[in-house]
This record gives sequence, structure tokens and C-alpha cells, in this order.
Amino acid sequence: MTARVRDAVDTTVWREVGAPLVPATATGPLTGHTVAVKDLFAVAGYPVGAGVAAYLAERAPESRHATVVAALLAAGADLTGIATTDEFAYSITGGNGRTGMPVNPAAPQRVPGGSSSGPAVAVARGEASIGLGTDTAGSIRVPGAYQGLWGIRTTHGSLDTTGLLPLAPSFDTIGWLARDAATLAAVAAAVYAARQAPADPGRAAADDPPVGGACGPGAPTAARARTRTAAAPRVPGAAQRTEPGRLVVDPALCAAAPSSAEQCLWAARELGAARVALGAELDRWFGAFRTVQAHEAWVAHGDWIVAHPGTLEPEVADRFAWAATVTDEGAAAARNLVAQASARITDVVGDGVLLLPTTAGPPPYRDADVRTRDAARTATLRLTCLAAIAGLPAVTLPLPRHDGLPIGLCLLGAAHTDHALIGLAARCASALTGSA
Repeated sequence: MTARVRDAVDTTVWREVGAPLVPATATGPLTGHTVAVKDLFAVAGYPVGAGVAAYLAERAPESRHATVVAALLAAGADLTGIATTDEFAYSITGGNGRTGMPVNPAAPQRVPGGSSSGPAVAVARGEASIGLGTDTAGSIRVPGAYQGLWGIRTTHGSLDTTGLLPLAPSFDTIGWLARDAATLAAVAAAVYAARQAPADPGRAAADDPPVGGACGPGAPTAARARTRTAAAPRVPGAAQRTEPGRLVVDPALCAAAPSSAEQCLWAARELGAARVALGAELDRWFGAFRTVQAHEAWVAHGDWIVAHPGTLEPEVADRFAWAATVTDEGAAAARNLVAQASARITDVVGDGVLLLPTTAGPPPYRDADVRTRDAARTATLRLTCLAAIAGLPAVTLPLPRHDGLPIGLCLLGAAHTDHALIGLAARCASALTGSA
């Protein structure tokens, strides 16, 4: 991007932008759509920056598109640009110490949510119709809820992550944001159909090394092996299922989000959801999730961070500093608890769909102190980590505003019901608000 163009572009949202930056490679069901791609995906001709200026400066341009980027281009979508992310995607606030925090179009005095903040704001402002991002602990669902958007975290392992820079492969998933359910569904149809298509020679091959991180060139062999093992799909090659089951709600989960509980329970009543008891040990489960996530994040990026002290903003640097203290033994114990929690969540959800607040409350103020933002972050992650722990798909849809602020309802479904879950969410939105 030239200096002149950069002056005219909001660099809190866009790292690279064009008209388009990359045109569609064919006509198809997404013709007319435009994509903002999170700065974690390989885009041929451009380096991956992960929201870190020093990391970007050392990266070579990618030779091939990430698999999902190639699928969107082949379905007819144009790539408008590469959009910003929190550093190494290790945050749900939506800020970046080097590029700044994008303004939340739905609540300008509040944070936009992250780490897919750039794609979300681009979609909310109408600068793209699709925001391609990732969701490890909530990085699609949180900005979706905070900005009144639709978003999906896909079933873990259901889409090829070749060409995606990892954070915590046991939980990393591809997701996207849109202003309406129809666009969300159109993207799902395109990317899941692409899984069955012949390989695109312009796309990263399945046996190519993943982008950057511990799996990149020069990474320690042990780190590479651990990351590959963690990233194995839970149900390799599973087909999309056609219809989710009944709606259920756990009032105890809603109570964990006092600011959002009333709206969630109202929605559950209107939709006729049956009551269930998950018996979630939210603090213990989140603690185990956080430990495994941190351990894998350090495997992915620790060597680079050690070699580049002082390059990360304090909030993210502190998170990685703690990650460096997690031992293999501690991570193994945490994995055991994550597995137990996953079994419990999967058993209770069954073939149904669990309704819960997308976030613990409205977006915090942009100028809130670190302690306030950390409290909001932890409260929200206690809810968003449930889908990550169980590897299940989750859709966030916008509810009527609460006290003038955006609020999201989350539908957590059975594995490999992603496309059907979007359809159910659209019907729920129509019943609740008369629109989708």
C-alpha cells in the first residue's frame, strides 16, 4: 500500500486494500460479494502479518492462497483487502497497540471486539459483505455480538486450515461474519462444496507447511509434531448433517451473563426452548481451556517472541509471558479436564441446539481500564469457550438492542450441522424480530 493510499484508508481496519485487491477467479454463487480477510490467512503475493509489525517485516510474500481464500475466490467473491487483527489473534478486545482500535460502527464509544476486529468493522461499515476470520475462543462471535452482525464458528476440523497461521490448533476454527443470514449461508454452501471439488493448483496444497508459527521453516521438530497432533480433525471427512434438533436452554448459563440473561431467556421462551442442566463448572473448564490454549500458543509463537522482546503490546505480551510458564505436565492435566468437559457438553447438546448469550454483556467502553476490560473478557470467555472445548459449531445472531447497545444470541449445535444451524438461526431471528 502506497503512502498516498494509506492516508485515505482507515489503517485500524485495513492492512492492505484494493478495488479489489484480488479479483475472483471464477463466477459463482458469491459473485458480487466482497471479502475482508483477517491478517492470518495466506493471500498470494502478500506476507501474513498477524497484527504484529515486526513479524510482518520479516515475512516473505505467500506463494499461494489459503485453502478457504481460494474457495471464496473460486465461488465468485472478490477480495477487497487484508484486514487487521489483535496481535497473533490472542485477544477478544479488538485493539492493536500498533495500528490502534477500530471504531465500532454499532456503538462508537465501545470496543469492537476481536480478534477478528478488522473484518467485522469492514462488514459493519459496508466496506465488505463477508468478513473471513478465525474463532479460537470467540474471535468471530464476540465482534459479531458487539457490532450487531451474524457470525459462525464452524465445527472444529470441518474446513481445511492450510494457509492459516495457528494460535491454538486444538481450538482454532475458520469462521465468517455478515450483515444477514443469507450471506452467512451462501458462504457456508460455497466453502463446504469446495471440500468436494478437485484441488485448485493456485491453492496451498494439503502437504504444504502451515503458514508461520511453530510449523514454519526452522521450527523445532517437537513443536511441529505437537502442533500437527493437536490440529487433527475430531471427525475427519465428516459430511454436513441436514437438520439440527430441538432448542434447549440452561438458565444457569444465562445467569452467568447477568447483563444478557434477560434477553436470552426471553428468546428461549419465545422459541419454546426446553430447559436442561449442563452442570457446567465454568471456572474450572475455562481454566483448563485457557491453559491448553496458552501452551499451544507458546509452541506456535514462543521462539519468535523470545527472539523479539518488546514487540508486543503489554496486554498480549503478558498473556504470552504466562503461556511460557505452562509446563507440558500442566497442559496434559488441563487436556484431561477439557476432554471431560467436552464429553459433558456433547452429551447434553446431543442432536439439539443450546441457546446461550453470545457474550457476558455489552461491549466495554473503549477507554475502560485494563482491570475492567479483563473482567469483561474473562466473563465472556467462560461462555464462548464451551463451543471451543467441544469443537462444536456456533452461530451468533443479533437480538433487539438492550439499553441501546448490540447484543447477540448464540446457537450452539451438534458437530457438522453448520449449514443447517445457520438456517435454524435465520428462522429464530425471523420469529423474534421479523427479519434475518
